[in-house]
Amino acid sequence: MRILKQYIVDAFTDTLFKGNQAAVCVLERWIPDELMQNIASENRFSETAFAVKEGPAWHLRWFTPGGEIDFCGHATLGASYVLFSFYEKEAEEIQFKTQVGILRVRRDGDAFVMNFPAYHCRPVPVTDEMRKAVGAEVLEAYLDRDLLLVLRDSRTVAGLKPDLGRVKSLEGLLLAVTARGRDYDCVSRVFAPKAGVDEDPVTGSAHCMITPYWCGKLGKTRLNCFQASARTGKLRTSLEGGRVMIAGKAVLYSVGDILPER
Repeated sequence: MRILKQYIVDAFTDTLFKGNQAAVCVLERWIPDELMQNIASENRFSETAFAVKEGPAWHLRWFTPGGEIDFCGHATLGASYVLFSFYEKEAEEIQFKTQVGILRVRRDGDAFVMNFPAYHCRPVPVTDEMRKAVGAEVLEAYLDRDLLLVLRDSRTVAGLKPDLGRVKSLEGLLLAVTARGRDYDCVSRVFAPKAGVDEDPVTGSAHCMITPYWCGKLGKTRLNCFQASARTGKLRTSLEGGRVMIAGKAVLYSVGDILPER
């Protein structure tokens, strides 16, 4: 009987039951895409990551309940935590082969620093449909893989009750909303109904767009970011050329076996 090892990690937090849940399956070899999708759908987390060792690097793929995506930050952090803790205990850096190129992750004390590509902040017109979708005034809008909407203040971001049906009709895979913070440089929330996730608790990939935006607005190269979901999450980010560095911690929730065949 084939047994698959699965770890569940809370990412972008140092407290259990906070941050963003990610399942991480470490495989000896690739299993069928259909099976990976079924596992992700069964888990019902924002992402389930699958990792296979290929030479000196690990090949990493991410699946939401709604399908495979090209890039995910918090599940990369979860996979890094698992691999550093159980498979690469002496390593100082891990390289991941992904759809968006090689991603490097290094240890930084009890945190991990991820080297990600920066998204482009291409301005697009603010529309009535955007305002109706989020139920608030939208000051600015930007589009890359995801849609970024800038709102008036952090209280508006925290109190949003978006119309997810309307969110689905907007451009971009994910919808990120952000505003300048009080105790943090910026505050955000992320909604992903197209990927089968109403709200993503803490989103590394969205900060590849949020970071360039706020670094430009605030005249900074380093940010302390807060994602104001119910579970909450904290990220330390920096902009270095065309790359975004995102640092975060993670906590192991469970280790288990998946028995896909009976």
